[in-house]
Amino acid sequence: MAERLEGKPEAVDRRRLLERLAKTELFERFLHKRFIGTKRYSLEGAAALIPLLDALLDAAAGHGAGRALMAMSHRGRLNVVHLVAGVPAAHLFAGFEDLDPRSVLGGGDLKYHKGATGAYETPAARAVAIHLVSNPSHLEAVDPLEAGGRDAVLPVTLHGDAAFAGQGIAAETLNLADLPGYTVGGTVHVVVNNLIGFTTEPQALHSSRFASDVARRFEVPILHVNGQDPEAVVRAARLAADYRAAFHTDVVLDLIVYRRYGHSEVDDPTTTQPVLYAKIETLPMLWQAYAERIGAGREEMARLAGSIE
Repeated sequence: MAERLEGKPEAVDRRRLLERLAKTELFERFLHKRFIGTKRYSLEGAAALIPLLDALLDAAAGHGAGRALMAMSHRGRLNVVHLVAGVPAAHLFAGFEDLDPRSVLGGGDLKYHKGATGAYETPAARAVAIHLVSNPSHLEAVDPLEAGGRDAVLPVTLHGDAAFAGQGIAAETLNLADLPGYTVGGTVHVVVNNLIGFTTEPQALHSSRFASDVARRFEVPILHVNGQDPEAVVRAARLAADYRAAFHTDVVLDLIVYRRYGHSEVDDPTTTQPVLYAKIETLPMLWQAYAERIGAGREEMARLAGSIE
């Protein structure tokens, strides 16, 4: 761990990283413009989650993983379904338009509750079968279901910071990790930590320093990483996958990010967190900030955006 954290940083494919960030944020921006006022629980502000999952799956595939079973709450689910599970965007848009002919007897579940099955292809042309389980609004309720999938080579659970710190089922599921008869060889937990739970700020949310501290009672590493540093996010995800493969135990990634809009897109967070959201309003999209950081010119950025749109 010391060698990986304190040694020379591993190389990162900056071109692919930039492309994935751009796809993530431009997909969200399209939904925001096309389906105005519709709840989707945007990933904007936490776009680094997609490169994190990319790096996690890439590394796991290198360790021989052919399948991944994933569980997550609603934030960013549409992006994960599209960019990680490979579900065509048209299928998601049909959900917004209510075009499913089977919906004559009812509208079905909310689009950000539904699961997905697909495949993720790594840069090395390895395929990882993905199954994202459906999830109710009781955010952590699906954790033991996902962790109980013994046929899954790589279990990945995504949590919100408020739910991970506040819902007892998260701690109960963590407690099963190394029990004979329940262990699955380690689950990678990703806390999408936007430092707010609906309108509740961290100082009123949990008594510990970090929302992820609920996992400190177990002998597992907890990696805190800045979601505004995409290369650090990729390296942390690789380390998590390698640790899990080597020691067959849980790993926790605390991805510290922010939430660009309210709890959902119909909320106005400037009424409850005016100072915070005055600052957030000034922040550029992550893919644009990263493009400038690596020296991509405006013409190159325009070409990339045009090719995605």
